[in-house]
Amino acid sequence: MYEVQKVDLTRVKPYGDTMNDGAVQLGFSLPVPYGDEANEAARQLAAKMGFEEPAVVYSHDLGIGYTYFVVYGKTVHTVDYTTIEVPKVDVDVMEKEDIEAFIRDNIKRPVVVLGACTGTDAHTVGIDAIMNMKGYAGHYGLERYEGMDAYNLGSQVPNEELVAKAIELKADAILVSQVVTQKDVHIPNLTELVELLEAEGIRDKVVLVCGGPRLSHELAKELGYDAGFGTGSYAEDVATFIVNEIVKRNLI
Repeated sequence: MYEVQKVDLTRVKPYGDTMNDGAVQLGFSLPVPYGDEANEAARQLAAKMGFEEPAVVYSHDLGIGYTYFVVYGKTVHTVDYTTIEVPKVDVDVMEKEDIEAFIRDNIKRPVVVLGACTGTDAHTVGIDAIMNMKGYAGHYGLERYEGMDAYNLGSQVPNEELVAKAIELKADAILVSQVVTQKDVHIPNLTELVELLEAEGIRDKVVLVCGGPRLSHELAKELGYDAGFGTGSYAEDVATFIVNEIVKRNLI
């Protein structure tokens, strides 16, 4: 029988083979041609990052003078897990049927929700998982919810077009998915939408939500959104927040 080791949560450290050995795996690319010199450059770089016993265990020629590396090493650093506080959406998530009943009992009309990937973003997998009827991983999307009129506008939707559609349909909520985040392009794009809603005088009349792999609730609030959802979120997470926010802000 395996013995469960007691973990000191005030000094949490990575482990690979044994507890607290500090083993980590790091992947990165360098603008250098594939070869022994490239591997040594990667090893030295990992050492300068503070990793002990760095070793390049895999490298791959990316072509035209670029190489990808996987490096193993060990870190001496720890974190105090007991002091970590992460801002999260503070709501008790309801099941689909409970959300539908909440709408019938408290809002008493259809909730209009618009969803889109805005700007240059063409990756709809996130917004589709939340909006489309089939949903994702057994979690039905908002199109299947009774009492919700869900409109998925798709990809590469200009912010101006999204705002115009929100005005036309008298949207209760706007959901924005951002997967393309290179060079932080999602920041000005998300900010622009808030500014356009404010210019039209409807920012305080809609529930504004964004989501994506590099979006957190904390960042969303900083950008002027009501909530942010990261990876691992489902339609019921978003729907629960929307209907509660509508009632909380008396947007009925």
